[in-house]
Amino acid sequence: MSNDLRPNSLAHKALRHKPARSWTHLLVEFILWYFYDFLYLSQPMCHLPLPLTLRDIGGELRLTANPHATIRARAPLRLGLAGGGTDLSPYCDQFGGAVLNTTIDRFAYAFISPRDDGKVVFRAKDLGREEMLEATPRLPQASLLLHRGVYERMVRDHNAGGAISATITTTVDAPMGSGLGSSSALVVALIDAFRVLFAAPLGQYDVAHLAFEIERLDLGLAGGKQDQYAAAFGGTNFIEFLAKDRVIVNPLRVSDSARNEFESSLVICFSGRSRDATVIIEQQTAGIVDHSARAIAAMDRLKADAIEMKNALLTGDIHAMARILDDSWKAKKMTAQGISTDRIDQLYDVAVANGALAGKVSGAGGGGFVMFLVHPEDRRGLLDALNATGGIAGPVKFAERGCETWQVMR
Repeated sequence: MSNDLRPNSLAHKALRHKPARSWTHLLVEFILWYFYDFLYLSQPMCHLPLPLTLRDIGGELRLTANPHATIRARAPLRLGLAGGGTDLSPYCDQFGGAVLNTTIDRFAYAFISPRDDGKVVFRAKDLGREEMLEATPRLPQASLLLHRGVYERMVRDHNAGGAISATITTTVDAPMGSGLGSSSALVVALIDAFRVLFAAPLGQYDVAHLAFEIERLDLGLAGGKQDQYAAAFGGTNFIEFLAKDRVIVNPLRVSDSARNEFESSLVICFSGRSRDATVIIEQQTAGIVDHSARAIAAMDRLKADAIEMKNALLTGDIHAMARILDDSWKAKKMTAQGISTDRIDQLYDVAVANGALAGKVSGAGGGGFVMFLVHPEDRRGLLDALNATGGIAGPVKFAERGCETWQVMR
């Protein structure tokens, strides 16, 4: 049992010696004190620690993660079904964007284990990289940018600027540059693990927006906004992106029959090449900044496709979804050069020759995963043909939950 909650602990002294507060604050603190004393006294001395402990953070008492626990989080990756690209600024700021996406059974994982040696260890298991640093509020020498960005921002905003000593481990169920929103899902998982560690008052919208800020503003990484919201909320969502950073997530109530038909008709195939989408995103952004009629018209078409795809999905009309998917693929290729490649074109031709109704890349393009729609009866033949061509193809299942976080005792 942690000593933090015993009568002479720092937590209890903090309760006794804090400055005068309103009756509301005093009542809340008394309830926390009573609740934790009850739990503490009701446990045998040799029991495992409770999953929460009371800490003073910047003069504020919070119920935080137990220092003897490892915090685990996972956030789902996503497939962009329609509207991808309209979540980029400045298009969404000027014209409003709309995206339809769904999360799948691939995840980004983050684990935080406290240390007692004054060190911070960043581990990216899927990349085979690890670095050990002195625990300070800022870690400019860290080379794992996503780990560093989340650590620095969460320590600054939600731990009163106090550094922590911990091992922060991550892994992702897809390669870098997959087009499945893996980087943003990883940032969401890291934030949610820190949220539990620091008892930060963050909801799903807060986590998603903070992930966007860390990636796009703090770290200067190019990209849009849909991935962070998909990972935080999970499920199938029609997401609207409006001016002044306003985002509206509309969860879709897809019937079981429509969901089953869609899932049974879906194939994803890794093109064998990860991509850096920065150049493509910069071209798309430049087209809007320069008021290119061609670029704006293509984005308008993608946004309209998102609305039509939503309606087709809700009715379970796979043929209509395939028609819209094909239209979106043509429009997407008009927004920038390099979205398709010789390898993607080869996989597309093989897919169509083996029963695919339509297909497009997931994400910005240039590589990563390609998704196809096919009659369920023909899916096995399509998978075999794509794999024989050197692709890495497989079925996919949808994930209904967004980011989830839990604790295990060490």
